[in-house]
Amino acid sequence: HRQPRLWGTANLGCQRFEKLLKVQSMDSPIIIHGHFSPHYQALYDAFTANFIERGDVGAAAALVVDGELVVDLWAGTVAPGEAPPWQADTLANIWSTTKGVTAICFAMLATRGQIDYERAVAEYWPEFAANGKGAVTVAQLLSHQAGLCGFRRPARVEDFYDAHKAAKELAAMEPFWQPGSNAGYHAITIGLLATALFEKVEGRSLRQFVADELADYDISIGLPAIRAHRAATMIAPPHMGTEALMTELTQPQMAALANPPLDPLLPNDPAWRAAEIPSANGFATARGLAQLYGELARGGGNLVSPDVLRTATQVRYDALDAVLGVPARWAAGFLRNVSGIYGESEAAYGHGGWGGSFAFADPDRRIGFAYTMNRMGTDLIGDPRNIALIASI
Repeated sequence: HRQPRLWGTANLGCQRFEKLLKVQSMDSPIIIHGHFSPHYQALYDAFTANFIERGDVGAAAALVVDGELVVDLWAGTVAPGEAPPWQADTLANIWSTTKGVTAICFAMLATRGQIDYERAVAEYWPEFAANGKGAVTVAQLLSHQAGLCGFRRPARVEDFYDAHKAAKELAAMEPFWQPGSNAGYHAITIGLLATALFEKVEGRSLRQFVADELADYDISIGLPAIRAHRAATMIAPPHMGTEALMTELTQPQMAALANPPLDPLLPNDPAWRAAEIPSANGFATARGLAQLYGELARGGGNLVSPDVLRTATQVRYDALDAVLGVPARWAAGFLRNVSGIYGESEAAYGHGGWGGSFAFADPDRRIGFAYTMNRMGTDLIGDPRNIALIASI
């Protein structure tokens, strides 16, 4: 609870700077790296306070306004203790923030005329029609309405590592609810289903498409060996796991969140990093994510046509989520702003990840923002670090 002593200098224009903050209760000072526009001093202050007051170990935040990177900050260490410092290009596993990247890939496919959100998944993937799923549209699948939020038989984490086998099983499965009648968060399975559908339409898997088409944004599905040296180590409180998110789970909740229960430290496992799970094992920088969403915030840029972007971000479900148990406004892979999680604009959309990472676009303000970190928080919604950053913007 001691007040921090601050000293040093900073150029408040968009120039590289370092500002040294020393807290008397800490063994070593925290150095904030990067740059920020003077208009966003409050964001710099909130990012700094995340270390001083809210427990960040290593993190990055970036803000793009009208295509310009006006804030690009990073600080801390890539692991606990005497670990190397977080760098400008440090990668973090972003968990479900990956789902927003997957949604963007589908919007790119739709822009190229290769897929239609309103057509049935079974038109592209005939086997998906099994057990009454023949009418499920691409948009319904991406907005968590297909009822395939998990496996019906006891599953292991290793089942997620063979995306083709898992998707085949899910496509043949009886849904947990009548598709289109409800929506429930497909925490992991949406990525397995999405990459199978994507590959049938485009020819490339989502992992390969991201590697080929989004290389400029420094994002990958999984962690190729050539990028492994840049990855941060995830940190989590003891006893943190997906089964702790809920008590007295319903059948869909059990399937989505606890079959199998997920260890928050899985991203440190080479097997997780080698897998293709486009719902949960994306590795990215805050800068790359902010620049990606910054393109969308300007109407889609060179990635997505304005018409397709409107369709992709159209609200498909607006009610209580059957898995998360909270209000949700699902678009075709994106979460539309609900309960102010992306600020004041109702038009904002994006996705967040387990533990605290998030990225979004606000087309009203023409901004893209992202935050990545390695110390996971336990709040399903309302992580104090997120709230502070959003409020500052």
